[in-house]
Amino acid sequence: MKRRQNSGKYDPRWRRKKLFVVILLGFCVGALMFMEMQYSGIRSLSLIAPPIIQKPKIAFLFIARNRLPLEDVWDAFFQGDKENKFSIYVHSRPGFLFNKARTRSMYFLNRQVNESVQVDWGEASMIQAERILIQNALMDPSNERFVFLSDSCIPLYNFSYTYNYIMATSKSFVDSFADTKQGRYNPKMHPLIPVEYWRKGSQWVVLNQKHAEIVMKDDTVFPLFQMHCKTKTLPEFWREHSGPVDNSKEHNCIPDEHYVPTLLARELLEGQIVRRTLTHTSWNVPSSKSRERRGWHPVTYKLVDATPALIQSIKAIDNINFETENRKEWCTSKGRPAPCFLFARKFTRPAVQRLLNSSALGVLPEETGQAL
Repeated sequence: MKRRQNSGKYDPRWRRKKLFVVILLGFCVGALMFMEMQYSGIRSLSLIAPPIIQKPKIAFLFIARNRLPLEDVWDAFFQGDKENKFSIYVHSRPGFLFNKARTRSMYFLNRQVNESVQVDWGEASMIQAERILIQNALMDPSNERFVFLSDSCIPLYNFSYTYNYIMATSKSFVDSFADTKQGRYNPKMHPLIPVEYWRKGSQWVVLNQKHAEIVMKDDTVFPLFQMHCKTKTLPEFWREHSGPVDNSKEHNCIPDEHYVPTLLARELLEGQIVRRTLTHTSWNVPSSKSRERRGWHPVTYKLVDATPALIQSIKAIDNINFETENRKEWCTSKGRPAPCFLFARKFTRPAVQRLLNSSALGVLPEETGQAL
């Protein structure tokens, strides 16, 4: 049998297979090189541009009857933030919605809390409203400061100055001093609230996250205020009609002015607070004969009062005197002298419109007040 002789020529089919394999290998190598380049590019970008970190936010907690009559000045104030460094929560009467028919400001649209309660002056319901606001604000972990404001409050400076002032310290701002008036402390609160921890102060506090959580989780002091703080009939000059006083109710404490400072004192946390408020309120008008300007309620600034001189006089306050403790609090920020107040109350809508028109407040970003 004869062997088959090799012709010396390549089989065309083998040549095509070899070419296909070479092309396939080249494609795979090219794909791997492309993927490596893409990964290297992404890795380089991640090293150059770190992920965006949310800056600490201030939660502005408004306690309102219904609408916010001074929303125009707050709208101008919030325009000063371009970095999402604030959030807004509003406690209004149950069922009241901040929809487009009830607010002209996008900042307040749908910012009401849904668990609101009916708030009555001199009752523990005011504290309950504050706790509801805190509970909602704490759901956002970016909220690190909690500022309580009334519907008659106005800002005195622009957003940048206000933010830097509040964030300059890790402490809370809580007006807190010994209350020596008889009848405010109810002995029935002992021993859960000893008299030595009984404190008074403005309800318009600024809390840090730790202290806000203490207020929200409190299940001891708040129930005592609910039980022992009842509204007393107002004095005769404040009543619409004169008549016999109903002594069946007992007003022992005025809850909103005592709750937070007493709670923090009881928790031995007064060393962690700046013992003053950031909201100015005028109570001292001894010469006034007007029923609206005396009694248990603070002065209301109307159109005639709304002058640049008034605002400047409030901004010029640099110390607070606490008579019951023989203590004077000099106001500082970052270790330097600073104005005592960032907010003021109580202002009517016409008064605020006049102040805005005269640029007396300096709440817009371009209106530089003082720099920190």
